[in-house]
Amino acid sequence: MTDYSALPSAEFGFPGPLCDKLVSAILTGAKTSTTGLLVDYEVEGEPLPTVGTRQVVVDSDMRPVAVIEVTEVRTVPLRDVDWPHVRDEGEGDESIASWRAAHEAFWHSSEMREALGDPHFEVDDDTIVVAERFRLVERIQGAGG
Repeated sequence: MTDYSALPSAEFGFPGPLCDKLVSAILTGAKTSTTGLLVDYEVEGEPLPTVGTRQVVVDSDMRPVAVIEVTEVRTVPLRDVDWPHVRDEGEGDESIASWRAAHEAFWHSSEMREALGDPHFEVDDDTIVVAERFRLVERIQGAGG
């Protein structure tokens, strides 16, 4: 039996409907990329993911549901996020503009601003993001989706 507690956790969004949607997309294989803010890693004091690292995906209840393996990590200005990355986020966006609008709404949310400790935080074209790709390694028994 795998000891999932030995793996770093991967959380997608904040607990709630968005997290559930993203986790479901991972479990179905539709989501194989994600985008985070470099500043979020810095504020949390977390190192950037590295290729080959395995992480346990947790749902809104912080239960382990899957294991993913990082296959690529790029830090790029927000303006340079490309269509293949957006498409592989598996969120159904039909354009980079719609993807960006949804991500900006999340990054400008009160929860994100609170997590960053900056009530006025805003992204722009120059904001550095972490564009990560991963593959689903294992779906944990009993996981929903």
